[in-house]
Amino acid sequence: MEVIVGPMEENSVSRRLGSRSDGFFSWREFGWGALASGFGETLLHPVDTLKTRIQSGQTGLSLQKQSDIGHALKNIVAMDGVRGLYRGVVPGLTGSMVTGATYFGFIESTKDWLEGEHPNLAGPWAHFLAGATGDTLGSMVYVPCEVLKQRMQVQGSSKAWHHTYNASIKKATPAIYYSGALHAGRVILRQEGLTGLYAGYFSTLVRDVPFAGLQIMLYEAMRASVVYGREQWWQSKASQPVGLEKHQFSSLDELFMGGTAGGLSAFLTTPLDVLKTRLQVQGSAARYKGWIDALQTVWREEGTKGLFRGALPRVLWFVPASAVSFMAVEWLRKEFNPLSVNSQPVLPSSPIDITSTLSRDQVQVNPCAESGGL
Repeated sequence: MEVIVGPMEENSVSRRLGSRSDGFFSWREFGWGALASGFGETLLHPVDTLKTRIQSGQTGLSLQKQSDIGHALKNIVAMDGVRGLYRGVVPGLTGSMVTGATYFGFIESTKDWLEGEHPNLAGPWAHFLAGATGDTLGSMVYVPCEVLKQRMQVQGSSKAWHHTYNASIKKATPAIYYSGALHAGRVILRQEGLTGLYAGYFSTLVRDVPFAGLQIMLYEAMRASVVYGREQWWQSKASQPVGLEKHQFSSLDELFMGGTAGGLSAFLTTPLDVLKTRLQVQGSAARYKGWIDALQTVWREEGTKGLFRGALPRVLWFVPASAVSFMAVEWLRKEFNPLSVNSQPVLPSSPIDITSTLSRDQVQVNPCAESGGL
């Protein structure tokens, strides 16, 4: 039997199989990424504050063990109150939304293009490159927002900061309390210039490029593994049709895969995050001369424990943040991009019976072909 697919049906099948026909950029993906990342940042900002206070090495808290997460959280709430956990949420939200937009938007806009136009990059490295590039594009906005956020997080509440500052002036403690993001930006520009706002930019890229690439590579690898496993299961059921249903993912699937990918990537890049944090919160009275000096100093004075300081809260932040972000992006994609299949290109090695993906009304049978006539 010969199957004739009309132009509309052919385009529909092509879109569902992952090919792109609407230009290089898919602008809706930028919007979905911004919304999903902003939601995750707002929800988990207190955990990020805890991580920053521990990693900074100059929290202003009398912690006996900074690796004691419960003790650190109790001290922060006791000195700053619950509002102290949300210090810096505005610049954090702004940076996360911009980076989320470029990250997810660029990934979805380039992933299939790279695999199609540059087959030598097909597979995991295409995902790594797309994720790393998308995150790098957002860094121009994200880094200044990160500096503002972390300076505010380290200071905590006004009452606690003034009490700590008046009791013991520390070398790395900023001399001015930031009343808000705009005030912090003006003070840093006046005292340190643009270099202050972009403090640790190189170390941020060194941390975020491998993290972003690893996260999407692990995520897509898990999706591909699930697809492969489902294909094997379907093929073992000879009586079952092999259709696109096996490539659908539930929100719970996306939650688990996104959280796992984010947690593993976060742990592996913790030393880079520690160095970035130290450079960004040190202020005008610089303790470290640069990324290499920070690495050498932390390694010499604190060893491996210093490089992995704050690993637990970092992982605890990224597991739910990545899980929620990926789940939200895929949910938005399924709800508002109904022709896409969870962004997973479906290009199996074995032929697919295309009639199983089309309704009966979408298939035209050529009777001559069926009977062997012309």
